[in-house]
Amino acid sequence: MNWLYPTLIAQDAVDADKQAIMDRLSELNNGTSVPESAIERTTDPSASYWFPEQASEFAADIDFLYYAILWISTIFFIAIVFFMVYFCIRYRRRGGVIDPQPSSSHNTLIEILWSVGPSIILVWMFYAGAEGFFDMRVERPDAEEIQVTASRWNWVFTYPDGDSSAELHLVNNKPVKLIMQSTDVLHSMFIPAFRQKMDIVPGRYTYAYLTPIMEGEFRLACTEYCGTGHSKMRTMCKVHASKEARKSSTEWIEPEHPAWENGERIYKINCSGCHKVDVAATGPQFKGLWGKQEELIDGTKVLVDENYISESIKYPDAKVVAGYGPVSKMNSFKGKLTDADINQVIAYLKYLNDPDSVSNEPEGIPEEAK
Repeated sequence: MNWLYPTLIAQDAVDADKQAIMDRLSELNNGTSVPESAIERTTDPSASYWFPEQASEFAADIDFLYYAILWISTIFFIAIVFFMVYFCIRYRRRGGVIDPQPSSSHNTLIEILWSVGPSIILVWMFYAGAEGFFDMRVERPDAEEIQVTASRWNWVFTYPDGDSSAELHLVNNKPVKLIMQSTDVLHSMFIPAFRQKMDIVPGRYTYAYLTPIMEGEFRLACTEYCGTGHSKMRTMCKVHASKEARKSSTEWIEPEHPAWENGERIYKINCSGCHKVDVAATGPQFKGLWGKQEELIDGTKVLVDENYISESIKYPDAKVVAGYGPVSKMNSFKGKLTDADINQVIAYLKYLNDPDSVSNEPEGIPEEAK
């Protein structure tokens, strides 16, 4: 989801302009679906002015501890400031009298109260915080494992049945173990509604554990600066009522779709972090790219055709477009995308340039696979 939502809503929240807002949000998300809830204030009682819905098993405990510490700190702050002001007024110098006034050397009861009382509160804070931390860090025996791959600037989620998607799909009340890895730099996955944040470190696996308790769509974003496209590295977490409902969202059978639709899916999973459809971003925009004469950093021009696209996907530094150099920021997809995948991406580029120029017939099962 986009962090500009509150601004957009504040600019114009009239119902008559809802569709215009939805269109703008879709453009900002560059392919990520935008639910109605994105522009409507939630009515869930677990949401507050400060926090979103409590959509995970431990979210309520985290919020309780936060508010407990907040109010304890507020009470002590008010008390300390009150007595500080009172003593400044009560014991101020006046009437030219400078001789010290008689006072007791100490008060055992007060000393015990201000030492033991706060100590007990601090020990409780530590215990409650540690208990909440362990709840977030201990795997449930019935948890399903989902692979999370972060890269600049995309998310790929792979499920136990082999499906993959650019959005995280979970099953309500089903414990989950997220096995996370980065292909390049340090990232961090944050789902505010779950109160879940975990760094994703290159060269090692990190893990996050959670149990969603609410169906719906929730924001997911990277919260560790990972380069120029960091602010665009966002997607959705969708919680479904059942595994069957999730399967309908994650299963993708290529032969049942035309080539350009398969290419669009590859784009959303692998390319949308840097390349946008209608606007230039970290990389050139896709719409209108096919058949264009692109100017390179050395001043020469190249035709955007099958050879150029294939070469750019496999060897990004071979021909760098002017304005995106001196070296390409794109990762090589050689070995990650097959030639068939590249052909589908090419079909998607052709579709964006001229929808009537590509076939809408499903690709079908290849002859050699029959």
